[in-house]
Parts: sequence; C-alpha cells; structure tokens
Amino acid sequence: MPRNAVIGVDIGTSSSKGVLVGLDGTLIRSAVREHTPSRPGPGRFEMDAAVWWREFTGLARELTAAGDVTVAAVGVSGMGPCVLLTDEHDTPLRPAILYGVDTRSVRQIERIEKRLGAEAVIRRGGSALTTQAAGPKIAWIADEEPELYARARRLYMPSSWLVRKLTGAYVLDHHSASQCTPLYDTHACRWYAPWAAEVAPGIELPPLRWSGEAAGTLTAEAARQTGLPAGIPVATGTIDAWAEALSVGAQRNGDLMLMYGTTMFLVHTVPEPLISPSLWGTVGALPGTRNLAGGMATSGAVTNWLKDLFAAGDHAELTRLAAESGPGANGLLMLPYFSGERTPVMDPDARGVIAGLTLSHTRGDLYRAALEATGFGVRHNIEVIEAAGGDIRRVVAVGGGTQGPLWTQIVSDITGRPQELRSITIGASYGDALLAAQLVQDAAVDDWNPVRATVTPSTGHTGRYADLYALYRQLYPATSAVVHDLAALQDR
Repeated sequence: MPRNAVIGVDIGTSSSKGVLVGLDGTLIRSAVREHTPSRPGPGRFEMDAAVWWREFTGLARELTAAGDVTVAAVGVSGMGPCVLLTDEHDTPLRPAILYGVDTRSVRQIERIEKRLGAEAVIRRGGSALTTQAAGPKIAWIADEEPELYARARRLYMPSSWLVRKLTGAYVLDHHSASQCTPLYDTHACRWYAPWAAEVAPGIELPPLRWSGEAAGTLTAEAARQTGLPAGIPVATGTIDAWAEALSVGAQRNGDLMLMYGTTMFLVHTVPEPLISPSLWGTVGALPGTRNLAGGMATSGAVTNWLKDLFAAGDHAELTRLAAESGPGANGLLMLPYFSGERTPVMDPDARGVIAGLTLSHTRGDLYRAALEATGFGVRHNIEVIEAAGGDIRRVVAVGGGTQGPLWTQIVSDITGRPQELRSITIGASYGDALLAAQLVQDAAVDDWNPVRATVTPSTGHTGRYADLYALYRQLYPATSAVVHDLAALQDR
C-alpha cells in the first residue's frame, strides 16, 4: 500500500531541488534540475519563468514515478526577492530580474530615496534601499522598458509563480513582501499603498498570507501536468533562505541560520524589529516572528568559479588541497565580492580581490582563500548584527556547503562560534516539505530533523585568523577606489 508523503520544491539560483518526504520526516528521495541564469549585461541576472514550471513538473514526476507514495500536500520556495511582471492574463512580459546579485537598479534607488527619504524608508520598510530590494527593480523596468511596463499588472516571485500554476491563486507570503522595499510596511504587516503607487504604479499587488498557510488546492490542469493528485493543499511558501531556516528549526529568538549555498545568507531571529542601514530588517516566515538578515552576493559561486577555472571535475579534490594548504592559505587573502556585495558593505560596484599572490601559490591555496573569505564575510555580518542589537545565542548551519567538514570548520574557527548541524541539511526543499506536512497533520521540526553534530572552533587557529581578519577589514577600503573605476570600465 502506498505511504503518504509530501513534496517540497525549491527554485534556486543554479538549480531546482525537489524532495519526497514521508509524513514522519523521512527523506524518501530527492532530485535536482540544474540551470544557469542569463546574464544580459554586467551586474544583470535574469531567468525565464518557464524554467521554474518546467523544472517543477519534471521534479514532481521523477519523485513520484515509482508509484510507492500518495502525495498529500505540496510546499514551494524560491530565490528572492525576484521581480517577474505579467499582464492581466498572467503572461510573463520579460524574464524575471533576480535578487541582490542583479545590481542594475542603482539609479532608481537614488531617485526613490530622494523622493521618499532614506530614513523614512528604513523606519517603515525595515531596510535601506539596496539592489536586494524588489521595489527599485520594478522601477527600473518602468524607466527602461516603458512600453512593456504599460502592460504589467501582476508581480510574482519563483514561489508565488509556482503557487499560481498549481492552484490558480494570486498570493504572496508576508516575508517575501517585506523584501519588496519600499512597498511593504513591516510594522503593520501589509502593503503600503502610497509608496506602492509611487514606485510600482499600475501593479495589482498580491493578497498576503503567511508561509505555512494554504494558498489553495491543486487544480485539475496542474494535476494533469505534474502527475500529482488534484485537490491536495499547496502551502504559500517563501524565499529560499527562510525555508532553509524552517528546515533546521532556526526560528527561536537568538537563533542565527547560516545558509551555505551559491550565496551565503544569514537570518537572525529577534523578539522585536531591529534596524540597521547595513542589514535587512524583515518579518519572518511565521506569524509574529521578526528577523535581522544579511546576505553575501557570492560564496559557493566563487568555489564553483574556481572549480571551472581549474577544470576540476568536482569539489572533492580542491577541498583536499585546501585542507593541506592550512589556515591562512599560505598568505593569500580574498575579498569575495565577485558579484558586488550585499551586506554589510552594500556596494554593487565592489569586485573580487585576491591579495598576496606569488608564483608559489597553488590551486589549494586559492580554494582555501575562497573558503576563508566566506568566513571573514560571515564574521563581518555577525559583528554588524550584534552592533544593531542582535543577541546571537545559537548558530545553525544548513545547505550544500555543510556536506564536508572543512568549510564549516573554517567558519567556526574564524567567527569563534559553534555551529549546530541537523540530520538533514538539504535546506529549502526540506523546509517546504515540512510546511506542506503541517497542512495535513502536526509536524515538529525537532522530530523530523534532530541535531546530529556540532562544529566547535579550533582554539589553535584563533590568533592567526584574528590577524587575517584585521587585514581583511582593511583590504576593501584600501582597494575600493581602484575597483570602482574598474567596475565602471566593465559596465561600459
């Protein structure tokens, strides 16, 4: 007799991941579809929404092909905040503009801040206007593609687009909305109509729900395309990093989630709204929760770049060489700003820097420097979180970068913070499955996904990394003027 199960699917930057999970939390099987965002110009990252739906249907059919389960509910998440505009018939008008890795909206940020007031935006929206925010990206389309924008009526992100295709519902979760600065009021937890009319005129903003609420049920047409049962509930979903936090139970006040993925994301849960011009203040995925969050524009993206540059088949060999390199990468220091940088630097024109290179340095040294650069960036973010009033009591790690011991150990050594590892660190798709299961039964994350290990800092490396971190903090201001001139040349 088929067992009851749920499906979770996450649309990420470099792949879509799906999991089939029993109602007791057991991972039955998983599947992946890799993709590459288009890069139509410097600092521009886009993706066709048709990819999201095609990969969801493929994952759903692959996960259920054995016929050994009855799917009871579906959960979804995706990278974000992204901007997909459609007409009134839900026909996409252009590829979606991706989150903070896309840095095209600098001019719009300056104009909106001048019009609304930078301090007023932070107070109401929780975050300063940066290239992470969805509002300026909408304004960019209005400025640069006015004929297209004149036909725009609806706003979607990867998770809400899947919900629309699955259920017919036009909804968005509160957390994703809170990253649409300056369209959302984080204190009242609703769209702020005056600023929405100013920044996104003509867009019918979606009704809002919390991530774990049912958005609707699977339509007959969606059932035909996916092979899933019609009528099953679909959770509203959220942005991937917040689904990652749900998957490992990082929702209590004082928790900090570190997401090791193509980018590095940090989500700190706080009891009341905190504001920092160098971080993002948002509402959480669950009712009543608040977060202070940060995100680095690259982490795994740099290691993937090095793997391709070195023509390495996979990361295992480079990781072994990096371990042999040892703390400090034999005198190399890297700024991981290869796609600009989000928090806490907030500089879309920042670029990667590798300092200290000699003819004796190896592939392992460069790979080690990239892993350490992520650790230094995490430490920088943690210091800014605490300066803003955050109280970090527990760090929970999740994502693909936790699979081997080296990267998490380096981050713990640099930050001096233990990191808790849960049994399943797949991340967002597993969090999606948890939300789906909670639509049909009681499902607690501690029962589903217990703690399996804790990474503790190696005290013998503390001094060396403290010295290197001081140099890391000097490197950006020392090179930024030259780097900005180079970024201007790249733009031209």
